[in-house]
Amino acid sequence: MSDVTKSAQQLADLHESGRMIVLPTVWDTWSAGVAADAGFRGLTVGSHPVANSIGSEDGEFMKITAYLKVVKRIVRAVDIPVSVDVESGYGLQPGELIHRLLSVGAAGANIEDVVHTEGGRVRSRNEHADYIARAREAADAAGVPFVINGRTDAIKLGMEFYRDPLHEAVERLRAMEQAGARAVYPVGLTSKDQVKAVVEAVSVPVNVTAHPVDGHGAGDFSALERLGVRRVTFGPLWQKWLAEVSAKQLKHWVAP
Repeated sequence: MSDVTKSAQQLADLHESGRMIVLPTVWDTWSAGVAADAGFRGLTVGSHPVANSIGSEDGEFMKITAYLKVVKRIVRAVDIPVSVDVESGYGLQPGELIHRLLSVGAAGANIEDVVHTEGGRVRSRNEHADYIARAREAADAAGVPFVINGRTDAIKLGMEFYRDPLHEAVERLRAMEQAGARAVYPVGLTSKDQVKAVVEAVSVPVNVTAHPVDGHGAGDFSALERLGVRRVTFGPLWQKWLAEVSAKQLKHWVAP
């Protein structure tokens, strides 16, 4: 447990530094090594790119045991903290989820409010905040400063679900921060105004998804930093970009 405690503390310190951190989203030991060698100080493991790499689908179709085997190999392959996207928890109770994550050396996790194992239903604000609070309690009981990144899909779900998706997202972010999330992740931000609104609503780092080449709708690294963003991940976008570039270049080698 000492190794994961140290790793989690390193990740927690990055989040509390007040500076923006970029945590590339990886899917195997190769991508993790590339990102680590590039000089990044932490990584995230994405469920979507991992699912792509093992021939599964995103949305909690992977078996948690298979997924965590991938995570364990990644953690062992690098000497920087690794956070894991666990979707809504793969049907596990918060305490069991944290126990399994700590057992493979994960230093943090994204936990979202769309429950794919239950037909894609969306947890209520209180239900999701309670799930995060119980995960926080389990990590604290283990003596690990685990970094929970509380995710909401309210903006992504849009007006078909909520009259004011941005307002709903902000309220969920506040509830997750109060529950013990050390970062919050409103998926679907596309503009400077949206980013500014969520950054001003909470005191913990706000995570945005950016493309490693094209950046974000609100701008590049510097623009996001000026807006107050303090955490950036790539989601499946790095893997998708590599696939597009590779397919284009490899066509030159396809026999006519």
